[in-house]
Amino acid sequence: MSNPLTAIDFRIPFDRVKAEHVEPAVDELLADAQAAVDALAAAAAPPTFANTLLALEEVTERLEYAMTVVGHLESVATYAQLRQAYNRVQPKVSAFYSGIPLNAGLWRRLKAFAATKEAAGLNPVRARFLKQSLDGFRRAGADLDEAGKKRLTAVNVELAQRTTNFSENVLDATNAFEHYIEDEAGLAGLPPSAVDAARQSAQSKGREGWRFTLQAPSYTAVMTYLDDAAAREKVYRAYATRASGGEFDNRENIAAILELRREKARLLGYANFADLVLEDRMAKNGGQAGAFVRNLAARTRQAFERENKELRAFAGKELNPWDVGYYAEKMRQAQYAFDEEELRPYFPYEGVLKGMFAIIGRLYGIRVEKQSGVPVWDAGVDYYAVYDADDSLLGSFYADYFPRENKRGGAWMDGFLTGKPTGEGFTPHLGLNCGNLTPPVGGKPALLTHREVETIFHEFGHLLHHLLSRVEIKSLAGTRVAWDWVELPSQIMENWCWEREALDLFARHYETGETIPQELFQKMRRAKNFRAANSQMRQLGFGTVDLALHVEYDPQRDGDCMAYAWEILNAFAPAPLLAEHAMLAGFTHLFAGPVGYGAGYYSYKWSEVLDADAFTRFAAEGIFNPRVGRAFRENILAKGDSEDPEKLFRAFMGRGPDAEALMRRIGLAA
Repeated sequence: MSNPLTAIDFRIPFDRVKAEHVEPAVDELLADAQAAVDALAAAAAPPTFANTLLALEEVTERLEYAMTVVGHLESVATYAQLRQAYNRVQPKVSAFYSGIPLNAGLWRRLKAFAATKEAAGLNPVRARFLKQSLDGFRRAGADLDEAGKKRLTAVNVELAQRTTNFSENVLDATNAFEHYIEDEAGLAGLPPSAVDAARQSAQSKGREGWRFTLQAPSYTAVMTYLDDAAAREKVYRAYATRASGGEFDNRENIAAILELRREKARLLGYANFADLVLEDRMAKNGGQAGAFVRNLAARTRQAFERENKELRAFAGKELNPWDVGYYAEKMRQAQYAFDEEELRPYFPYEGVLKGMFAIIGRLYGIRVEKQSGVPVWDAGVDYYAVYDADDSLLGSFYADYFPRENKRGGAWMDGFLTGKPTGEGFTPHLGLNCGNLTPPVGGKPALLTHREVETIFHEFGHLLHHLLSRVEIKSLAGTRVAWDWVELPSQIMENWCWEREALDLFARHYETGETIPQELFQKMRRAKNFRAANSQMRQLGFGTVDLALHVEYDPQRDGDCMAYAWEILNAFAPAPLLAEHAMLAGFTHLFAGPVGYGAGYYSYKWSEVLDADAFTRFAAEGIFNPRVGRAFRENILAKGDSEDPEKLFRAFMGRGPDAEALMRRIGLAA
């Protein structure tokens, strides 16, 4: 049979892709892509938009498809042979991609086209693509001398290897920990949902008792509810130090990644890595991003300290890090008579999905239908098609929402295929949503926390950005936007998880079908901003340490990066951090990719300002107002990076962003 990775297929043959296919396919696709690059660089025909920029877009399509599929499988269904094959091809692929902007012939052709009459008359989208292509080549080293190009390629290859190894270590370290409770008395405080899940987890390992892990549903339940402080401490210490020692130690990887990023920035003429990666984002440079984070932190600090003083008074003692979540939940229950677990019965997984689909149907005039008979990578994966109001297929997506040991943690969206314009519209897009939500246990459906419901809505917002894209240039389509803009479509979706009118569409008791009682809904709303300053400072702490590492940190002056990060994060912690606290070693956002959220973690808060402001229009004109939904779809979701983000925001709101919107929403400003 032919290799399932060498041809683009909308129905990806996940049932046929095996580890042994990876290297032969990638070698073949690399050879084809390199030949196409060489031919384009040596082409004698005068450069045009079609035979230069569009041709360059098409060079990597098959290779990109194959690597996306393989990288995805390594994230959600990994095994030793697949990981080994993926690690063997990554350096070759990284070297190839690094070489594209370093190809002197391609760079000459691109600049030659930019000087033509056709280039001067391009429509705005194509003109933006040309400018970004030129800027991208320069930022990737097109103007370097041969020695500089050679070194940059080596840096990029090592970055790809180091960041992949970082991610693998986090997964392995997470899976290496388990904590068993043998005596039922040791479960005191845990809600039935967590007890049932722990029992099922133990049984899956052929053990008696209750098994707890570092996967999010299990870890969060222990930190929030378990009365046994010693057990909380054990689990907390394991999480706070994972991948920082022993077989899966990431400390050397982090030091190397930071040094490689610094070297890359210097090679390309930038003061630091933040200035390099932020140049084409809304913040523009590390200085402005840092000022944004410092300003928010300063405005939040007083409320943060007040909240923590109140929590210590409530607990009647100084708190350890493993006490904070536990006593915060007790305090919330005391102040608002609200227990998050009361909401679980109203959030069965299937009901949440159906309700979310109903909401986007009202907003954007689209419908979602589950389909069967499509190859998937695990029996727990579902497949859906998304149709527009005229019944045309906008795209399809996979949904993989529950944890497995062969799957990395967290929640994310990705795109497999981006649709192309045709004479009548666009070919369909293909994407996916992944998560690690509370799984079904004890014969009951999966009953989610409200935070998990927000996670589903958040990731689906990213997916809508992909599926509703109507941009003719793939590089400017969907979620291929500035990273401090990309979270707007996702974060705004979370707002519908707090509105009574929206909740009534999907928040129904899994046994009775009843909606959330008004008294419980009011408790939930009143408790919404409980310890909001702590929540904000946690994110700002991550943003601060990220920028510090990528702007200011000097290993010769500042010493060990783990200790350096500890000093910064301790100032944002509600209780003093452990001396051995090493969350940096598991911080996949920063170190699981050559760029990732490196120097860009501030983007979450930056986008949250935009989302808080943009939702005020829905709140004022109706959360299901189809006219507002259409405006958001047409001006934000459909536009990708085809226009400057600030212009897109103004097109939707009729004005620039209101910086106070976020502070008002979380109750820290009038």
